[in-house]
Amino acid sequence: MAKSKNQKAWVVSADMGYGHQRAVFPLKDIAEDGLITVGKNDNSSEKEKKQWTRLLNVYESFSRARGIPVIGKPIFALLDALLHIPNFYPIRNLSRSTYQVDLLVNNIKAGICTGMLQKISTKQLPFITSFYAPAIAADIKGYEPTYCIVCDADINRVWVAKQPWESRINYFAPCGKAAQRLKTYGVPEDRIFLTGFPLPHDLIGKNLSILKQDLAQRLFYLDPKNRFWTMHKRNVEYFLGKRNCTFKKERRLTITYAVGGAGAQKEIGAQLAYSLRHRLHGNEVRINLVAGIRPEVRTYFEEVKREIGSENISIIYGDTLHEYFQSFNTAMRSTDILWTKPSELSFYAGLGIPIIMTPTIGSQERFNRQWLFEIHAGMKQEDPNFTEQWLYDLLDNGTIADMAWSGFLKARKLGTQKIMEVLQTGTMTRSNSPLER
Repeated sequence: MAKSKNQKAWVVSADMGYGHQRAVFPLKDIAEDGLITVGKNDNSSEKEKKQWTRLLNVYESFSRARGIPVIGKPIFALLDALLHIPNFYPIRNLSRSTYQVDLLVNNIKAGICTGMLQKISTKQLPFITSFYAPAIAADIKGYEPTYCIVCDADINRVWVAKQPWESRINYFAPCGKAAQRLKTYGVPEDRIFLTGFPLPHDLIGKNLSILKQDLAQRLFYLDPKNRFWTMHKRNVEYFLGKRNCTFKKERRLTITYAVGGAGAQKEIGAQLAYSLRHRLHGNEVRINLVAGIRPEVRTYFEEVKREIGSENISIIYGDTLHEYFQSFNTAMRSTDILWTKPSELSFYAGLGIPIIMTPTIGSQERFNRQWLFEIHAGMKQEDPNFTEQWLYDLLDNGTIADMAWSGFLKARKLGTQKIMEVLQTGTMTRSNSPLER
């Protein structure tokens, strides 16, 4: 990551699923006083901490609601309405304030984000957050410069100030659709930086050195019948370098299944593992089951591993977010397929990791799914109980390898580097080359 030894910033996230905190993790080295989570380690009062805990409980209830028999779908629909994102087309002016924006402003006036505001007032540094509430609160307070990392391909109006033309918030957009949406919400173009999602530097390397090595090997594992390489060999060698394009055969095909922060959809991980049990026992495939920091999900996955009885299943878990994120990043280097809900992990397609998507949870995930479809980097899961059949059909005909390559070419991968560039210079270089964005 291009950075100055003296570069420091206040780096703030929120405990609302993993997405907001995963977005700031690559910036941990520049974080003044460490990564800050509102309502936890930001000097907030007990009253404010309880406010944030209630918000987290609502979020997790929302994420798990669909699984409740009979009443689940109505509850989910009610909560989803609060986070609704309007259709992108026709493109129109959506800068008018909404109920959600007014509610957020009232909550800020009632004291939410107070502890964080007091903390950042102790030293004048750039302020970066991956959640809208701290950005709006800092803007109301007049704090500058303020930067907000957008974590999805499209967002609700609540991410933008009530009067965006008067706001001083700068936005880091992960993709073109998100940048266009910010414009329709009234954010001036000069305050929108199309950086890409901030991906971990240890998965990129200097001049994409690590990414090129890992992706070249991944493309071999994803193409057992040599369908992809027959058509794209020269193109791959051009972008990744010939020396990386020799198959080393150092491991087995590896699938990583990741649940979200609320622990929903863990059963799908069990279904795919049971479907592939014969290939697991035959040492043809490895599966990483990602439990995050949720001990109950880890226990569930450990029972799955015990029942299948294969050492080719690994459980990724951390007692802390830092430990989990680091373990997850390490696993990504040897991951060939990422199977997860279309959350912020959708942007890992830029690493050349094809995404198999579980059913969406919420409006923003539907737009992430649509974005992955548009760049041909992801697909909806088929029945996980029959993974052994449909997945290997797609591997044999080169479809999954095509998805990996398309994600690499079309999704931005230098988000962390571009964010650092903006912090240091106030602007960023732009390029259409997949190696430079």
